[in-house]
Amino acid sequence: MSAATRITDHDTIRRWAEERDGHPATVATTREGDDAGILRIDFEGTEAEGLERISWEQFFRTFEESRLAFLSQDRTETATPAAFSSWSGATDRAPTV
Repeated sequence: MSAATRITDHDTIRRWAEERDGHPATVATTREGDDAGILRIDFEGTEAEGLERISWEQFFRTFEESRLAFLSQDRTETATPAAFSSWSGATDRAPTV
């Protein structure tokens, strides 16, 4: 598996997700008011139980408030687009919103 890349740029994250038919989502049971809760990318064709799609605006508001970084893998060892992603704290950066 190739190494994961740490990303905080909104356009890059959105482009990565959309190239893989991914949509911004939250774990529905963690959502409270304007806080989207636990963020996820919901991929077309997967049966991700408990996810609720949200807008990119709400996704990135929670992303910034939580000072997260997006960890992604661009390609697998066979050079096909990878759908691996995860989250990491990015406490060394100030929110951009």
